[in-house]
Amino acid sequence: MLEPLIYDISSPGRRGVTLPEVDVPETALPEGLAREDLGLPELSEMDVVRHFVRLSQLNYGIDIGFYPLGSCTMKYNPKINEDAARLPGFALTHPMQDPNLVQGNLALMFETQQWLKEIGGFAGASLQPAAGAHGEFTGILMIRAYHKDRGDTKRTKILIPDSAHGTNPATTSMVGLNVVELPSDDRGNVDLETLRRECDDTVAGMMLTNPNTLGLFEEHVEEVVKLVHDCGGLMYGDGANMNALLGVIRPGDLGFDVLHYNLHKTFSTPHGGGGPGSGPVGVSEKLVDFLPGPIVECEECDDAEFPHFGLVQPKKSIGRVKSFHGHFGVIVRAYTYLRMQGKSGLRDVSDHAVLNANYLKARLQDTYNIPFNRTCMHEFVAEGCWKGVEGIHALDIAKRLMDYNFHPPTNYFPLIVHEALMIEPTETESLETLDAFVDAMLKIAEEAREQPELLHEAPHNTPIGRLDEVQAARQLVLCCRPAWLDAPQE
Repeated sequence: MLEPLIYDISSPGRRGVTLPEVDVPETALPEGLAREDLGLPELSEMDVVRHFVRLSQLNYGIDIGFYPLGSCTMKYNPKINEDAARLPGFALTHPMQDPNLVQGNLALMFETQQWLKEIGGFAGASLQPAAGAHGEFTGILMIRAYHKDRGDTKRTKILIPDSAHGTNPATTSMVGLNVVELPSDDRGNVDLETLRRECDDTVAGMMLTNPNTLGLFEEHVEEVVKLVHDCGGLMYGDGANMNALLGVIRPGDLGFDVLHYNLHKTFSTPHGGGGPGSGPVGVSEKLVDFLPGPIVECEECDDAEFPHFGLVQPKKSIGRVKSFHGHFGVIVRAYTYLRMQGKSGLRDVSDHAVLNANYLKARLQDTYNIPFNRTCMHEFVAEGCWKGVEGIHALDIAKRLMDYNFHPPTNYFPLIVHEALMIEPTETESLETLDAFVDAMLKIAEEAREQPELLHEAPHNTPIGRLDEVQAARQLVLCCRPAWLDAPQE
């Protein structure tokens, strides 16, 4: 049953708050600023509380259950992160305060920069980008600025594998460069022969996700980097899948010149729901001067009892890409996670993420076809269909999983896998949870053969059934509206 709209439970004369008497002189509003009738619902406090609590209970989130959304790394968000972000000295700081009055905040930002530099093997870092795609945009802007600074204006191509996130070609186009797509070979790697043909003096750089979106480590990554560098291009690392590499290998050591980190993926800050993300970038020595600013530097550190931190602008900076200093509250949460884990803990994160993914793959591979069936990293991609089973699609499997109280995995991505189901368990799930998910997947495979209508009509146990997602995307309704607003006017 659908939750009624808040307008439907409105009753004339009800009110949810009683405002205190005005204790300052009243001033009339400028004419035309307020309308006579705003059409707002009239509700008691209890009506409002019950309505929104019921709505909240319809939401699915990582605090409710398993969320194997491949490529998105929906790991548990430790509550200590929230406690830290709510400390008054962080939560109540104004971003325009004098740096001398917020030395603790700047120290936290500086230490986060240092951690990210060390984890990735980079010479510099900026916390400004507001999300992963924004970090990509920032990285490609820096690559373009690097070539322009050298007077090398003919470099207009960015090489992108066909398994890449869709944001990669979008970013390239937004920066004004041209996308050249590279096919994958039969093992899910970048096709080296095609790469060799494309590497010339018009290449600005290459965007490479490693592990890629098939969940596979690029077997020829060092050769790929060398080919791009030898033709004068720079390497961009899409850091969306860093959860598989922490403490194991550093992209900077492999030769990547710039990489973004998704703090909401790898470092456990909240993810989804339209809230703030964070996509800091780490860069090699070549790009340090081009970082967006300001960034935090320790101005008085040598043997100082109380180090002093300040904000500086890199010499050839591409400029500010975000207001103030990035999403500070997200950075506090990520910093807390980094300090809680420490060096050995971060290595454990990746070890267990990879172990969990390979466990799921091993248990499902005899029932679901896995096109690139190598040892995976943090995720793997299976096909959501079978030969001889007509009419079953990945979407049907995803919808049926909801009846078993699991969030579906990513559907239809990457595009190079037919009826793709992209599954990522993360390191935070228990063996019992993984086994329950496998049991549901095996049961659904059985149902697909014996009772396909169960899948076609799924979900059955959710507040609403299957939606027309194409129509929903094209005809957005983004707010509650009383029926009379949409009624024909006489």
